[in-house]
Amino acid sequence: MELLDSIKLNARKHNKRIVLPEGYEERTIKAADIAISEELARIILIGDPAEIKAHAEKLGLKNLAKAAMVNPKSHPKKDQYINLMVELRKSKGMTKEEASKLIEDPLYLGVLMIKNGDADGEVTGAEHATGDVLRPAFHYIKTAPGISVVSGAFIMILQDKSFGDNGILVFADSAVHPDPTDQQLAEIAVATAHTAKVIAGMEPRVAILSFSTKGSAKHEMVDKVINATKIAQQMAPQFMIDGELQGDAALVESIGQKKAPGSKIAGKANVLIFPDLNCGNIAYKLVQRLAHAEAIGPVLQGMAAPINDLSRGCSVSDIVSMIAITANQAAGIK
Repeated sequence: MELLDSIKLNARKHNKRIVLPEGYEERTIKAADIAISEELARIILIGDPAEIKAHAEKLGLKNLAKAAMVNPKSHPKKDQYINLMVELRKSKGMTKEEASKLIEDPLYLGVLMIKNGDADGEVTGAEHATGDVLRPAFHYIKTAPGISVVSGAFIMILQDKSFGDNGILVFADSAVHPDPTDQQLAEIAVATAHTAKVIAGMEPRVAILSFSTKGSAKHEMVDKVINATKIAQQMAPQFMIDGELQGDAALVESIGQKKAPGSKIAGKANVLIFPDLNCGNIAYKLVQRLAHAEAIGPVLQGMAAPINDLSRGCSVSDIVSMIAITANQAAGIK
């Protein structure tokens, strides 16, 4: 079974509630229609129901009648969400008047629905900048326990099946945090291991990468990776995590055995953690283009509930895939 098919199958089993704040955006409602027809999630669209239905009718979409629709201007829980906003942000000076305005912003309403237990995850960003998507999430959802940093993972599907798990690797951070500290790098490693397990269904074998393998070079940049590896191993002893490893030592078994004898990860890694965003972003794009790999993501990780930010250039199928991924993330949160 292909990975995306497996992700969708798992999403169907869990039947999570995924909110789509961009209820008037054409690609989004087309994706919602497909997600409903494939039973990937219970879809919640934010927007005036009459306007959404008129738009759906114009596009010939037949399944949106099964979606829940929440009008940001008037819905039964509006006052409840306003009070929740004031309570959660009172130390920052949030007033009822300010909350009354913000709650009509679909991006704020979506995260308040999650915070209040009325939705399990969110997919948005087809027509909003990343900062606009993440700001309300940081304010009201916050990061997961033990995690202080949000990061972005890509699931890489290679044509060469000899790497990772039958050609599947998870790269991070390739999207969000420019220059993590050793503590933050460790948190990214743990969060990515969790992503690999709940979304890709892999038993994660995590390599924290460097230009050095097991002391072959000395530099403060290497020290960061060594420290991050120790912290990550202490944070999550249930996962196999090793470092510092060069890329070839992490991926090629013969080289891994030579450079890092005794390592359970060397030559067998299926999760690659890059020391900074320069490395992670460049690496995933090079692999995508030169190896003709499929890159699924970015999958945002580290939040207390799944909030996924789409590229503004995304396709309908990208949004459908992200709905399924978000449902899997929601199912994996304990």
